[in-house]
Formats: sequence, C-alpha cells, structure tokens
Amino acid sequence: MTSALGKDLLDLESLTPDQIRLVLDTAVPFKEISERAIKKVPALRGQTIVNLFFEASTRTRISFEFAEKRLSADTVSIASSGSSVQKGETLVDTARNLEAMRIDMVVIRHGASGAARFLADRIESNVINAGDGTHEHPTQGLLDLLTLRDHFGSLEGLRVCIVGDVLHSRVARSNIWGLKKMGAEVAVCGPKSLLPYSIADFGVTVFSRVEEAIEWAQALNILRLQLERMHAGYIPSLREYNRVFGVSRERLERATHDVLILHPGPMNRGVEIDSDVADGPHSVILNQVTNGVAVRMAVLYLLAGGRPELAEAAKGGGER
Repeated sequence: MTSALGKDLLDLESLTPDQIRLVLDTAVPFKEISERAIKKVPALRGQTIVNLFFEASTRTRISFEFAEKRLSADTVSIASSGSSVQKGETLVDTARNLEAMRIDMVVIRHGASGAARFLADRIESNVINAGDGTHEHPTQGLLDLLTLRDHFGSLEGLRVCIVGDVLHSRVARSNIWGLKKMGAEVAVCGPKSLLPYSIADFGVTVFSRVEEAIEWAQALNILRLQLERMHAGYIPSLREYNRVFGVSRERLERATHDVLILHPGPMNRGVEIDSDVADGPHSVILNQVTNGVAVRMAVLYLLAGGRPELAEAAKGGGER
C-alpha cells in the first residue's frame, strides 16, 4: 500500500505543499506523547526499523530512535564503524542483507549526495533520508517549518533568512524548498565563498551583510560552518567570520523588530551565533529539538500506511 507520502521520504523538493502540510498536521497530535509519564503508543508495533548511519550524528540519530520507540517499533541502529562496511561491503549489499531479515524501513545518513535515492531505488523497504551529502535533510526542514508555524501561525508570506554556510548545507536546501512551497519569502546571507554559485536559481534573495538580513527577516535560521567539509580557505578565520557574519545580541537589538532565532545544531558558539542569542528570549532552538521527535514520528507513521485522520486516535492509544 502506497502511503500519502509515497514509498520514501528523500527530499522536500519532490513533495507537494499538501504533503508537507500533512506531515506538519500529523506531527501536532504526536507532540503530546512526549509530555506523558509513559511516552509510548502502539502505532508501529511489529514494525522493524534500521537506522543506518554512515556519518557521525547525535541529534538526528537519537531523535529518530526516540520517535521509533515512542511508536513501539523494533529498532536496530548501525554505524559504519564496526560494521561490514569497513570490510568493503557496499551500501546496497548492506541494505539487502538487512532486508533479508524482513525489515520494514531504513533511515539512512550518508556522506554522498543521492545515496538515499540510490538505496530507495534498489530495495522494497521504505527509505527515509536523514541527510545525504550536501543534498537535503528533509526531516530537519520539516521540523524547522513546524517550529516556524507554531510561532507565527502561518508560513504564508513569512520572511525567513538562512545565514551562514549555505554551500555545504543540506539543511539550507531542504528549508529553501520547503519554505518556498509553503508560500514563505526566503533569503540567504553569507560570504560569497560559502554560497552556491547557482544560488540565484533557487529563487531567493541574497544579502551580503548580516545587518541587512536581520532588518529584513522575521526569522533567522543560522547555520554552522561545516569545517569538516571545507578543503580550502573558504574564510580567513573563525574570528573574522564572527566579526562580519556572526549573529550577536548587539546586531539584533539594532533591528526595528524582534527576530526569531533558529539553529539546526550543533552550534559553534562564538562563531556563527553568540551564546546570549542562542540562549536568549527569541531563540526557539530547543523547540526545534522537541518538534524533531514529533515530525519524525509523523513521517514514520505516514510511511507505514497510517491514516492522517487516525493520528489523534493513535495518540490516544498510549499506555497509561
């Protein structure tokens, strides 16, 4: 049976606005489960999900594991270190061996762009992209959209600026696609060396000064410098980057309106964001983490064939 999202969740570029709205709406009743004394419902009891992480991850991996366990799925987490991948096994062989054990879904993070689609085309199990190279990170994009919608009530016409290392960021691409599909106005801001050469093709406004971006935006999604992906001198120094593009309390106070602050994590405090901004009154960074579990529960539930109108009932079926 094909779900309302299709077989897999690989990106936001290929989703329709209605599909994005479906995930956000389905996530809302699942948020309450995390507030219970016993944080579990039987919605995915009997389903087996493998978390296949070929890149280091803390937030995304743990968030998926929480989501899976709260839906009562059986889960197995595999990292590339210590697995047969180190012995030369290919991605497809790994997945096919897992599929032979009758799994239902694979959540994959991989350093190569397109790895999730490559896998999805070759196995029958549902595949969820937890980040592939510099391509997309769809569940992060969805949780950012939910966090913005929670605060502003609607995404239509909302002005959001993505600040920082857009060039290496899969989060930026998912946010751009998702926000534009939902009717938001999107801008980017960062050094030219950290913006894609074809950034204009995304249909976004480009700011060269962070002060202009702050004055324009209702919300900033601040990206970390992905130093592990940089193989050349993209910036003079971290101190210089903070001086020119860092989001500080002083810069925010000069704006004529309040600006909501998001960050997908992990943060480089004192580089792209100062601590008094990350911990300040307009930060919703921890709300993003909370929403991440609910969004991933919604994605898992929908891909497993769960009916959106029954999400409330699934929520109500928890253990007390």
